[in-house]
Amino acid sequence: MKRSKIVIVGAGGSGKDHLTQRFIEKGFKPSISHTTRPPRPGESEGVDYYFVNSTAFRSLIKADEFYEYKEFNNWFYGVSKVAFDKADLFIMTPPAIEEMDKETRDKCLVIYLDIPEEIRAKRISQRNDADDVKRRISVDREMFDCFTNYDIRVSDPIFD
Repeated sequence: MKRSKIVIVGAGGSGKDHLTQRFIEKGFKPSISHTTRPPRPGESEGVDYYFVNSTAFRSLIKADEFYEYKEFNNWFYGVSKVAFDKADLFIMTPPAIEEMDKETRDKCLVIYLDIPEEIRAKRISQRNDADDVKRRISVDREMFDCFTNYDIRVSDPIFD
């Protein structure tokens, strides 16, 4: 079966945004997710995310507007059904990949950025993230501990 969607998966600080940008430069159309987390410096509404409050996000859930959504690090993230149909490039979490039906998963090339914790911790601390570095690393360790549902695994920090 032909793969028609690229999904990038990785813990915080693994280089997901950097790799996504490289694909965009090659003509791939990214999905723009909704999130309840505040924008980081340099992020723009409708470019990086649709930034919404919890009430608006829950309304979208209730209206069945999401292809997938998850609560992660105390924030909600979700890909709308419209965005999923239009895009060919995604950033997702392991639970979102696990929830895909077989037909959709077969259409996806999943690239897992499995970068060492010490490198990720350094990157997270340098980006002025609103999250605590140690807590973020701990949460990510738990989420990615048994993740194997990928097609390509990158473990070399190629984006430094």
